Amino acid sequence: MNIKNLIAQNNIKLTTARVKILEILQEATKPISYEDIKIDLPMDKATFYRNILKFENEGILNSFEANDRKRYFELKQKPHAHFVCIKCNAVECIEKIDLNLKNYQISNIIINGTCPNCQ
Repeated sequence: MNIKNLIAQNNIKLTTARVKILEILQEATKPISYEDIKIDLPMDKATFYRNILKFENEGILNSFEANDRKRYFELKQKPHAHFVCIKCNAVECIEKIDLNLKNYQISNIIINGTCPNCQ
């Protein structure tokens, strides 16, 4: 996916900060929080969240709050569930759940439990 094209298709002003945020999210293998990426971001927290809100409003990314009270973000792709460990707060994408419910539009499912490492 070309980040600059994604921004242009959604009529969002192209900025270095927006490109950097989306590049980091594109490279991530699971949902990530601000705390996970703040070292790699040359911007303050307010700028990050202002851009995230814009992306959410435009339907570019999904977010959810986990048990650790952190907000996690990922680029919007096909609907899938997320598993959050209640002990270590690890977050994983779960791809193999049938989310095709007739007449329902699923945007996010959060499954809480204990991961294999914490059992």
